[in-house]
Amino acid sequence: MNAREIALKILNAVYINDAYANVALAKELRRADLSEQDRRFVTEIVYGTVKAGDTIDWMLRQYINRPLSKIPPVICNVLRQGLYQIFFMDKVPASAACNQAVELAKKYGHAGTVKFVNAVLRSAVREPERAKFPEGQGNATKNLALAYQHPEWLVKRWIKEFGYEAAVRLCEFDNTNPTLSLRTNTLKISREDLLVKMAEEGSVVQPSEWTPEGILCTAHASLDSLVSLQAGLCQVQDESSMLVAHVLDPKPGEFIIDTCSAPGGKTTHLAALMKNTGYIVAGDIYEHKLQRIEENAARLGINIIHPELIDALTIGEVYPEKADRVLVDAPCSGLGVLRRKPDARWKIKRSF
Repeated sequence: MNAREIALKILNAVYINDAYANVALAKELRRADLSEQDRRFVTEIVYGTVKAGDTIDWMLRQYINRPLSKIPPVICNVLRQGLYQIFFMDKVPASAACNQAVELAKKYGHAGTVKFVNAVLRSAVREPERAKFPEGQGNATKNLALAYQHPEWLVKRWIKEFGYEAAVRLCEFDNTNPTLSLRTNTLKISREDLLVKMAEEGSVVQPSEWTPEGILCTAHASLDSLVSLQAGLCQVQDESSMLVAHVLDPKPGEFIIDTCSAPGGKTTHLAALMKNTGYIVAGDIYEHKLQRIEENAARLGINIIHPELIDALTIGEVYPEKADRVLVDAPCSGLGVLRRKPDARWKIKRSF
C-alpha cells in the first residue's frame, strides 16, 4: 500500500466512519512501513484535505454536475485528496496527482468511476479558474470562509463580534502549524536535563516561557520514535493546559477530584505536582477514555490516579465533602483548539 492509498484509507475513516483525523492518522502510521518523507506526505494530504473541508467540496462542485452525495464515498475521497494535491501542494506534479487518483479509482471503483475521476481532475488542471473563490460586493464573508477554510457561519459570527480584520487574524492563526508542546515529567527528570537529552536525541527544543515544566519542540521525529516521550520523561500537553494545574495548586497527600479528566494530561500533571503522593479520582463518562488515562499514568510512573466511570453531575454524591480540591475542565465550544484539530472546525455545532 503506497502513501496515497494509506492517505485514502485514513480519509475514508474520517469521512465515512466519523473518526478523528489525528487518531486515524496515528493508527495507520503505526501500522505502515513508511519512510519519514512518506509519513510527512501522508500527514500533509490527510490534515490538509480534512482541514480544507467545505472549501475542497465547494471547489469540487465547480467541476461536477451532480451532488457529492451521489458519488460513492470512497471515490469522493479520491477526488478530494487529488484536488488538494493539485491546488495546495506545489511540489506535487499535477500529472502525478491525476495518475495516482486514477489508479486508486481502478482499485476502489469501476470503469465508469475511473473515467469520472480522470475527467474531473484533468478539468481542474486545465481550468483552475473555475474554482476561483467569489469576489466583489456581497461576497467578502464567503470569500474569507473559502480562502481560509472555515465554516461560513463561524466567519460571520467572528466578523459580527470582532470585526472583519480580527476575523481574518483568527482564521490565519487557526491555519498555522502548531508547535509540539511537551510537559516534563518532573517525577523522573528535570526540565534542564530533559532539554539536553532531547537535543542529544536529535530534537530541536527550547523551554516554554509560560510554564516551568514546558518544552517547545520545533523539530522532531514521529511521536512513536521520540525516546524521551516513550520512556515517560514527558507528556504531550499544550502550554495553556499546563497552567491549569498550577492554578489548582495541589499539595502532596491531598485528595483531588478531576471531574472530566481524559485523556489525562492535567490529571498526570496534578500527580506530578503532588509528588505522586495522595489520591486522585479521575472521572469520565467514556470507558475507552479511561484507558487512555491509565496508559498515560503507567508510562509516566504514576500510581495515585484512580480512573472512574462517573458523571461529573453526580460525583459529589459519591464523594461528599471529601475532596481537598476539585478540577472541572468541562466540555466547551472547542474554538480554542481549531489549530491543533484539523477536522474540529467542521464538526463544531452552530447552536452555541
